[in-house]
Amino acid sequence: MTGPAQDLPAADAPDVPGDDVPHAGALLTVTGADRPGVTAQLFTALAGVPALEVVDAEQVVVHGQLVLGVVVHEHGGTDDAALVARLAPLAAEVGTATGVAVLVEPAAGATGLGLDGVRRHHVIVLGRPVPPDAVGGAARAIADVGGNIDAIRRLSDYPVTSFELTVSGAEAGALRAALGAVAAATGADIAVEQVGLARRSKRLIVLDVDSTLVRGEVIDELAARAGRAAEVARITAAAMNGELDFEQSLRARVAALAGLPVGVLDEVREHLVLTPGARTLIRTLQRLGFRCGIVSGGFTQITDPLAASLGLDFAAANTLEVADGVLTGGLVGEIVDRPGKARALARFAAEHGIPLEQTVAVGDGANDLDMLTTAGLGIAFNAKPFVREQAHTALNQPYLDAVLQVLGFTRDEVLDAG
Repeated sequence: MTGPAQDLPAADAPDVPGDDVPHAGALLTVTGADRPGVTAQLFTALAGVPALEVVDAEQVVVHGQLVLGVVVHEHGGTDDAALVARLAPLAAEVGTATGVAVLVEPAAGATGLGLDGVRRHHVIVLGRPVPPDAVGGAARAIADVGGNIDAIRRLSDYPVTSFELTVSGAEAGALRAALGAVAAATGADIAVEQVGLARRSKRLIVLDVDSTLVRGEVIDELAARAGRAAEVARITAAAMNGELDFEQSLRARVAALAGLPVGVLDEVREHLVLTPGARTLIRTLQRLGFRCGIVSGGFTQITDPLAASLGLDFAAANTLEVADGVLTGGLVGEIVDRPGKARALARFAAEHGIPLEQTVAVGDGANDLDMLTTAGLGIAFNAKPFVREQAHTALNQPYLDAVLQVLGFTRDEVLDAG
């Protein structure tokens, strides 16, 4: 048969074997020193029990210690206690043979993970280090909003330590608010993302430049060379805090650069310092097939060569007007301001055939907000409080590659991609 697959009408849908058949349930929990063959021996033993079906299993090894949970159903059975009694000798034999402990207890009504329609989220806790009160506070906050921690795994131990908690049962808004308070109190970063394919389907990232991709503000460096540093710094701070219209503040700052030799732009560009982790972030995402670029309220004379040196796919910024080898104090072309950044993101995504929900934006200032909220995932990076509050999530670590952990990549995966 050719053509697109179609949903079957309910009456014609194939039956799921055993859906309406009564069953008894049991949970087997294996703990002890890990070694090859433990899991194989347990499941081989279970295979010898008639009418038994595995409906859930999860295993983790923490510093050489194994924890394995297996839920089984006995179809046609109705007595959990009787099933537990039949499995107890089997569990004891596996434990003796492998040197682990195997506990068997009733698990009536257990279903596979994620099959009950309960909303689920990933909660990522990051820090350098992660203090115990951050994890403890997060756990209490999750419980307070009706959530349950289903699983915990470590994502990275360098340059930041990060853990991913899989949480079920909590509403997203309440969860973010509760965890935001914990982050503020403990100094850790705590991000929340919905579980699902969308998290790993991201395909394009745009980065702000000043104070995000690179340290400091380029226009402040130019102003210092023009002898107008204090004046421009005051305007920059007010603009980043959302106290001034960005275009007006930009034109006022650029006007202060009038008469500066154009060669100074090269000097400033050569002294740019990338934020720690910037190269790792870009290199890793490029090798994973991401389109990567920059959208800046700064200047193309700086950003275009920077994008070329990093092998980026696109760049958008403002252009300083130059006449007779000096800056005129004016700008030419379309202004890349707060809405302009969002338009640039949408334009780049359309050019590469990528839906906006599969994009990521990272920035620190008020002029990044439209871009951050337009992207599928907007990350406020070492941003002002009011920017953090409006972005999807926030990072206050000094390392830009911590973005990879927010996207769900482990350090091992980053090293493999490198």
